[in-house]
Amino acid sequence: MKQPEAGRRAGLMERGIVSMLGVTGMNKHKIILKAEDLDGYLTQADKTRLSQMDGLYQKAMDLFAGLGAAGEGDEDFLHEDRGTARLIRLYNEMGALMQDICKEEAGIRVYSFLTPQESHSEASRLIAKLRDVRTENQEFIYYIQRAYEMLFKLAYSGNPGTNKHHIIVKTKVARPVQNYAVHKINNVDDKIENTVMCVMLRGALLPAMIMSKEIQEYSSHGYVTPFALFRIRRDDNRTERTMEYILDLDRSYFRLEALDGKDLIFADPMNATGGSLVTVVKYLLDAGITPRSIRFFNAISALKGALRVVRALDRCEVFTLWMDPALNDAAYIMPGLGDAGDRINGPDQADHPRNILQLIANYGSNIARLYRAQLREIEDTVLKEP
Repeated sequence: MKQPEAGRRAGLMERGIVSMLGVTGMNKHKIILKAEDLDGYLTQADKTRLSQMDGLYQKAMDLFAGLGAAGEGDEDFLHEDRGTARLIRLYNEMGALMQDICKEEAGIRVYSFLTPQESHSEASRLIAKLRDVRTENQEFIYYIQRAYEMLFKLAYSGNPGTNKHHIIVKTKVARPVQNYAVHKINNVDDKIENTVMCVMLRGALLPAMIMSKEIQEYSSHGYVTPFALFRIRRDDNRTERTMEYILDLDRSYFRLEALDGKDLIFADPMNATGGSLVTVVKYLLDAGITPRSIRFFNAISALKGALRVVRALDRCEVFTLWMDPALNDAAYIMPGLGDAGDRINGPDQADHPRNILQLIANYGSNIARLYRAQLREIEDTVLKEP
């Protein structure tokens, strides 16, 4: 794969092949989607429910100051007059409302709403560790890996009647003869061996590698996904209501024809607004690409972001480990977990942001050995000559 040539892109645009339906601006080879257009996809019922959710979360925030005054060692920390019991009731109410909304949306699949109670507890504990301010870089990466293993199983585990295939492995026991083991696993080749990992850079890079590795492990042929790399950012000088999402084609690496008819997977730890995904997919659709399917995988998704995605994109599924209720005026998820990209990759220096290969180098040898096939694909995507 290679970066599309500027002349070829310009020709597509001049002939009207890239019509940018639903995407409201282009600047040279940059494509811009505005938040107001995203909100245009929401129904009046969506807006009413989101307003109801915002009201509930405001009540929760009113209680946060009281909790902040209590230390974890304070014997009254869990006492009613500290507001904790009221906060628990509010979160239960918000959770029930989000569950009711998601039941009506076939395209939104929330792990904690669809799995048995014991699995819900596992997800809840994992998300709590991701949120915790005390969880540092390496531990955060460990929990992100676990999160995506769970999401993969949610999407691809198959039904009880799924066909099986066998794996025969050579073990390290060679006495009295070389030993082998036979294992039977679900055959999901038809679901996973047509996939392309679509990376919206920085925070999405490692999750995409994890998903690709899971596909490789569950494929009976050891299928390693191709990668398409998109450089998209949002204008953080704007508010949530005026946000713009900017896709930079000159700094993206993909071939349009390699995406046609494919199962496109996007993996991003956080889906706050849905704007980045919608911008990329709208560009691909307007360029004439017809994916077989589109799936978006998140550790945490905001309710508004999930609704925007399924309203804006037909036949797109959102798989998320956990649903959060609200966004703040800077378009960050509340309660959220902070900047997932910084917590995975470490922050960039303002004047020297790292490119894709520098991010990979910073992951270190352990990650490089674990995801070596994925890293080769990414390096070929970025470096291969036309």
